[in-house]
Amino acid sequence: MALLRKLDLHTHILPPRWEDLHAKYGYPGFPRLEHVNAHCARIMIDDRFFREVQENCWHPEARIRDCHAQGVTTQVLSTVPVMFSYWAKPHDAYDLARFLNDHIAEVVARHPAYFVGLGTLPMQSPELAARELERCVRDLGLAGVEIGTHINDWNLDAPELFPFFQRAAELGAAVFVHPWEMVGRERMPNYFLPWLVGMPAETSLAICSMIFGGVLERLPRLRCCFAHGGGAFPFTLGRITKGWAARPDLCQVHISQPPRTYLPQIYVDSLVHDADALRYVVKVFGMTRVVLGSDYPFPLGEDEPGKLICAIEEFSDADRERLLWKNAVEFLGLDDRPLGPPPGTGWSDHTGDDAHTAAMPD
Repeated sequence: MALLRKLDLHTHILPPRWEDLHAKYGYPGFPRLEHVNAHCARIMIDDRFFREVQENCWHPEARIRDCHAQGVTTQVLSTVPVMFSYWAKPHDAYDLARFLNDHIAEVVARHPAYFVGLGTLPMQSPELAARELERCVRDLGLAGVEIGTHINDWNLDAPELFPFFQRAAELGAAVFVHPWEMVGRERMPNYFLPWLVGMPAETSLAICSMIFGGVLERLPRLRCCFAHGGGAFPFTLGRITKGWAARPDLCQVHISQPPRTYLPQIYVDSLVHDADALRYVVKVFGMTRVVLGSDYPFPLGEDEPGKLICAIEEFSDADRERLLWKNAVEFLGLDDRPLGPPPGTGWSDHTGDDAHTAAMPD
């Protein structure tokens, strides 16, 4: 098998530190990063433990070290969804988004061959979101944005959100949709079920909202990619299609074509952890609409990005090339941007620090 580039669309990053947001904005509920030592920190929401993270969540050089070890050419950086803060006052979320986006843009500027950036937005204010989207793309040079699968009480077909999607399509900005605040979480207090059951359902809800709400039909140039292989959507597409035909009074309010009509407009990542599932996702969405995504650096991610793609024997080298990086290049609109050669070919990026291995954590 040929040595291929890997462009990992689904990775998350945090700044190494940020202000006390409770003190800054005057009310609680915001995340903070509590460093345990140089290599480990806890994300806390007020005094509640949310997640432990390691240095590769905030340290670019540690990420680069992992890229070399895992054969990843380029990572696409997006914030951790707990930072979305859609519940907050709009101008506070706007201020926080600008800080996070400036950080991602700085990391990308230091290491442009290793990283591509996606911004975050105060989606509870579509006007402010559109303003920051334009800054992300035009001023910061980010490829697009990451948004949640819903915005408080709005699903993604909410009329309030349509002007934002319209502006994203006009700007040619990629929109990566990631689940958060999962549907039914109050009924899933045990066994990690919000992440195991809620996330796939949440992503399917987002895709169905955009299809049945007519968002994709009205905006054929809009580029959206959904995390985790599209969640439960591909595996319930038969039922969804049957519902469209059986209940036109409910399902054909905003669209007249079957749901499958809109699949060529949708990208999904490859993070499904099962060879048969990935084969089916590729069959449903097509070989040109599935991108490599690992959820690095979190425990539900793929430990070796792209390993599952490479393990499926019936995928040709040309198929793997598409899945591992070419599709992501097209989704992100990076056709004119040179990427480095495959890892292991002696290539290194000297556009940032004098050497990326200098300043590595001890």
